[in-house]
Amino acid sequence: MKTKGVRLYGVDDLRLEEFELPEIKEDEILVRVISDSVCMSTYKTVKQGKAHKRVPQNIDTNPIIIGHEMAGDIVKVGKKWAHQFKPGQKWSLQPALNYKGSLASPGYSYEFFGGATEYTVIPQEVMELGCLLPYEGDSFFEASLGEPMSCIIGAYRANYHTNKTNYEHKMGIKPGGSMMIMGGCGPMGLGAVDYALQLENPPKVVVVTDVTEERIARAKEVLPESKAKEIGIELIYVNPKSLENELEDLRKFSGKDGYDDIFVYVPVASLVEQADQLLAFDGCLNFFAGPTDKNFSAKINMYNVHYINTHIMGSTGGNNDDLLEALDLSAKGKINPSLMVTHIGGIDAVVDTTMNLPFIPGGKKLIYTHVNMPLTAIEDFKELGKTNPLFKKLDEATAKTAGCWNKEAEDILLNHFGVTI
Repeated sequence: MKTKGVRLYGVDDLRLEEFELPEIKEDEILVRVISDSVCMSTYKTVKQGKAHKRVPQNIDTNPIIIGHEMAGDIVKVGKKWAHQFKPGQKWSLQPALNYKGSLASPGYSYEFFGGATEYTVIPQEVMELGCLLPYEGDSFFEASLGEPMSCIIGAYRANYHTNKTNYEHKMGIKPGGSMMIMGGCGPMGLGAVDYALQLENPPKVVVVTDVTEERIARAKEVLPESKAKEIGIELIYVNPKSLENELEDLRKFSGKDGYDDIFVYVPVASLVEQADQLLAFDGCLNFFAGPTDKNFSAKINMYNVHYINTHIMGSTGGNNDDLLEALDLSAKGKINPSLMVTHIGGIDAVVDTTMNLPFIPGGKKLIYTHVNMPLTAIEDFKELGKTNPLFKKLDEATAKTAGCWNKEAEDILLNHFGVTI
């Protein structure tokens, strides 16, 4: 069958085109992709092309479909999986396969398996690993955003603290401790704040830094300090540029001599070095931001590593358990992944959006693959709605949730473009 999708042929060579999908084998599944959010990792892949460790060397003749934060419904199931999956089921996907040591992953490595397309073929290894997950929620966008949320959850679980008595590593952030999210008012940072607020044993203090006042203002709107206060968490948003003595003032916000857990969400060397200086005894620094520069480095105080027992680590991606938790929390309304989304677009917006992702302000860019629509900021719906009935309806729907995307808005968009669910 034919599908329309975006494929990578080389460095900065992305093409929206129609192409033929092969007939599925007995151990494969054909699915319809409804939504796919654009990840910064895809931008990095496009800038590196064949140099990327997950990208095959023959993409100039066998291009790969980009996109991995996808969700949709099942169209056809191969015989091997007919006992487990049925046509019409909603699904989400864990793209971090690591199948038999391979780095192959959807959106990076497969000719017929990726998210920026109308239809895609899911290979047998995905089901074998349990990475194709039925989704019981109402919306598709929440399933798409399950993958980035799983990365956030995985990072929380990857942090660790030590016990001098028996040297055991206690996994996870420190309950009742102090936590900082540096560069935390972007989409992933907001997801991290949201996740912290629903933890059974949350930190006592959460400090979120950002150098852009507009992002801070939006963060306060969608995740207000008052909401955190109601559950006993002191949530502090701060622009370090506004501080007289940046390092010392940031340390004071911790309520003690530093932070038990620090997540760095921006690949800036000075930020990593500052985080290192702000760690408390047995503090853990998680470098979450993935740099494009293979030689990216920063100075670390090894005296503190030795005597103050600080830990430096990094995490990327999540596993099946992380994704299952993300989907469950989302379906139960305990987290709100939509607060990460600031722009909506159609399949025709994928190339330009991906190529210019670092330069487009705001948070997550959510794509509906059976829709043709320029990438549009949710905050622009109101103005566009003065002359366009579709955007008027979308504005009215998102206004009900403080400017956040929601199921009503998704249904309006899909119905307008004749996408039957």
